Formats: sequence, structure tokens, C-alpha cells
Amino acid sequence: MTNGVHNVGDVIMDAVLYNSKIAEEKSTILEDLKLEVGQYLLATIHRASNTDSRQNLTSIINAFVDCGDKIVFPVHPRTAKYMEQYGLWEKANANLVLTPPVGYLDMLKLTANAKKVLTDSGGLQKEACMLGVPCITLRENTEWVETVEGGWNVLVGTEYGKILEKIADFKSNSTKADIFGDGNASGRICEILYMQ
Repeated sequence: MTNGVHNVGDVIMDAVLYNSKIAEEKSTILEDLKLEVGQYLLATIHRASNTDSRQNLTSIINAFVDCGDKIVFPVHPRTAKYMEQYGLWEKANANLVLTPPVGYLDMLKLTANAKKVLTDSGGLQKEACMLGVPCITLRENTEWVETVEGGWNVLVGTEYGKILEKIADFKSNSTKADIFGDGNASGRICEILYMQ
């Protein structure tokens, strides 16, 4: 520790652990979508680099459709617009579980109970890691390099073959990473502030 600097963990971990308990009790999203725990993949796409590129979005959707797994896909409004524009909506709707965007508790429950997560979202990469769910990131880079280094996240970009390969064979480390703390960061922060 450097003088005045304290490693307390990540307060987002506190929020994820606290709210995932509430989500397990209150969210009915698995029942509503007729999903079984660990028997589906969860996907989100919203970044302009993916949605606004016909080539990228087509490659991603084709990989989702062809992978053979059930994929739950809450569709961002911008993504829906471009899927329609590129002629991808009907193909996706026939093979994927497309839903409107879902609320935070429903998303936490979907994430916690998924077999794997496929996303271009920075926040969802981190939450998947915190919940011990393998994450396949549809980007060439990530702001959360520790999730990749810890073996919970893999970068595949938008290449059809790479997406299919990692859906089939990516497995995270058997032991859950402790890189974001234990869910008590806010308490430690309060203690440090109180002692000063």
C-alpha cells in the first residue's frame, strides 16, 4: 500500500452481489422466456462499430444463428434498426430468442444463469466475470484486460469463424477470479473514511 492509497475492491462487485440476490428472488425472466439454467447463451450488441457496419453485424448474427445453441438476445433499439435495414431481423427472429431491452434485475438473472455471455458491452464483460460466467467479447480490445488475463473473457472481434469457435470451446478457469474483491468494498471505504 502506498501512503493514502487503499486497495478495497470494486464497488460494482458489491452492487452485483447484492442485486443478484434480489434478482434471483424477484425476477421471473427465466420462466417468462421458458429458459433453463445453464442451457442458453446471453448476447448483447450495441456498439456503433458493430451495429453501423453491415459486414460486422451480419457476421455476428450469422454466427449466432449457426452456432446451434439457444441464444437469448435483448435487442438494443439501434441494433434492431440496423438488423431491419440489413435484412437480418427475420433470420435472427426465426432462430434466436429476441426480446426488447430488459431491466437491470432481469439482466442480472439472465447473466448469472447463462452458459456463456456474448457481448460488446464493457459493463457486461465485467459483470459476467464477477458472476463466474465465461464471456466472449465481440471486440478487438477491452477496457477490462484483467478479465482476459484471468481467463474469464476472450476477445474474438467480429469474425464469423472465431465467434463460432469460441462459442463451441471457450471455457473459463475452474476457480473464480478474485480480481474485483469480495463484495465488501463499500464497507472498507466507509471504515477508511471514518478513521481519518
